[in-house]
Amino acid sequence: MDSTQRTLAKTCTWQISGLIVMTLVTYAVTGSLIEGGTVALIGTVLGAFSYAIHERLWAQVRWGRLNRP
Repeated sequence: MDSTQRTLAKTCTWQISGLIVMTLVTYAVTGSLIEGGTVALIGTVLGAFSYAIHERLWAQVRWGRLNRP
């Protein structure tokens, strides 16, 4: 199981990359950097919470893990 700090670090780096991609995609669709940034920021905040919860839940599942010496 990952430490809480590791889960938080993974969450932050993943969400930063998602924020950049979502801002660019929304900007390309709407032509507005403000709208792109707003949509991306909302998505990033919601995504960060759901990702962290998802990671912590999966860390408790033993299925598919390999026991290595």
